[in-house]
Amino acid sequence: MAINSSTVRSERPAPSTSLPNSATPTNMHHPQMTVLTSSRAVVLGHLSAATIVISLSTGKITSIYHSVLPASDFPPGTPYADHSPHVLLPGLVDAHVHLNEPGRTEWEGFWTGTKAAAFGGVTTVVDMPLNAIPPTTTVLGLKEKVKAAQGQCWVDVGFYGGIIPGNAGELKNLVKEGVRGFKGFLIDSGVPEFPAVSSTDIAEAMAELADEPTILMFHAEMIPPISDSVGDNVQWSLPPLAPVGPLNEYNTFLASRPPSFETYAILEILSLAPLATNLPLHIVHLSAIEAIPLLREARARGIKITAETCFHYLSLTAEAVKNGDTRHKCCPPIRAESNRDSLWSELMREDTSVVTTIVSDHSPCTPDLKLLPPELTDKSGDKDKEETGNFFAAWGGVSSVGLGLSILWTEGQNRGITAEDIVKWCCKNTAKQVGLQGQKGELAVGMDGDVAVFDDQATFVVCPDTMLFRNKCSPYQGKTLKGVVRETYLRGQKIFARDGGFDVSGKPKGRLLLEPRKHTV
Repeated sequence: MAINSSTVRSERPAPSTSLPNSATPTNMHHPQMTVLTSSRAVVLGHLSAATIVISLSTGKITSIYHSVLPASDFPPGTPYADHSPHVLLPGLVDAHVHLNEPGRTEWEGFWTGTKAAAFGGVTTVVDMPLNAIPPTTTVLGLKEKVKAAQGQCWVDVGFYGGIIPGNAGELKNLVKEGVRGFKGFLIDSGVPEFPAVSSTDIAEAMAELADEPTILMFHAEMIPPISDSVGDNVQWSLPPLAPVGPLNEYNTFLASRPPSFETYAILEILSLAPLATNLPLHIVHLSAIEAIPLLREARARGIKITAETCFHYLSLTAEAVKNGDTRHKCCPPIRAESNRDSLWSELMREDTSVVTTIVSDHSPCTPDLKLLPPELTDKSGDKDKEETGNFFAAWGGVSSVGLGLSILWTEGQNRGITAEDIVKWCCKNTAKQVGLQGQKGELAVGMDGDVAVFDDQATFVVCPDTMLFRNKCSPYQGKTLKGVVRETYLRGQKIFARDGGFDVSGKPKGRLLLEPRKHTV
């Protein structure tokens, strides 16, 4: 939907007290600030006209004026851009991305993954602890990942640690080294170096982290004691014990991972929550709406638990997945249209939703691991015909980093979402989830000058030129999306322009976010 003056709220942050032309004169060749302005900007959660002044020495927003000020109000030589009528948004914080480097860099890497993020207005990503080798389950593993990331990041990058059997003694040191939180699997992860945790492992992790400034997150799927199908071994494996139908039909795969997998895992987590009452808990990539009442009831009892969902669960449906199109395979699975609509209903519950954030869960692989049939690829397949299109043998994961803002805006056209909603779900709340509130996620004085210039009327087709991640294999390929990021700024410096691309002559300007988290009230 278009944003117009009728959506402007009456409440506005207090304007800055100083006038822009009182600023210290700046050398034209070495400007001290940059100025971005537009008739529409989401400032502290409200839509209004704004002029934003960003210090280029600190990268912080120093002033915000609630009108469009002309360039003449600023010292000569000040970089100035009036982006009216496009919307100035805080740079998105994608709190769930798999960058896979080192070890599986042919799947994705820091250079390509962060470049794709910047293309879509994402200025911060937080890298998951698995799929790279080594995983981020030890301080040594974190240091290996940090070493691999040096000089390769177009946007800021944070890191999660992992919980696996036997690594409880590493967790406090990982907090000290700057990880933004921890993730564990209650079901096989699909990679041998990141095994699932038992209730005993979770209890040990909770004991270690009970008083630490962190968050404990879970891939919440477990095989209940009794089930018609035990599912595949999550990613690639032999077929399940009792698949109910052909393995290239999506409904067969969907039936193998029912909502009970999610609800059973969440009940297990909630049963352990009293072991660490001050430790925030979080469910990653929630898919099944049946879990929502469990989370709401737990929150009512004072358990500190939240959940995220993903762009694909809010835009794709099981009914639309064609036979063999394994680009749609992920775990938990994309469910029915009615499930998607109920997720949206939960999100729109103002401040009472248990689903607080939306992320990409960008989980790529090389196209051959998707086992796509020849009609869905531009290459003649050399895989065994019995394997192509097999949802149980194909790698599970959806590639979408950098597309999320447009996916959400497109899907929200008929659901009444606003730019303020997107900022809440994908900027402010994701920053808070990873302990970056006060630095990321809002346009406010003192925050990082990370800005996405969003054209809410333009459209584009998802094709290899607009999928900047390494492997151009995504269920969104060929779809027309509404909403285009025209420019992306990181700490006041333009890092991407839709018309001009990236400045590849210099070093990428992204930083590694390794300052340890602090306790917040």
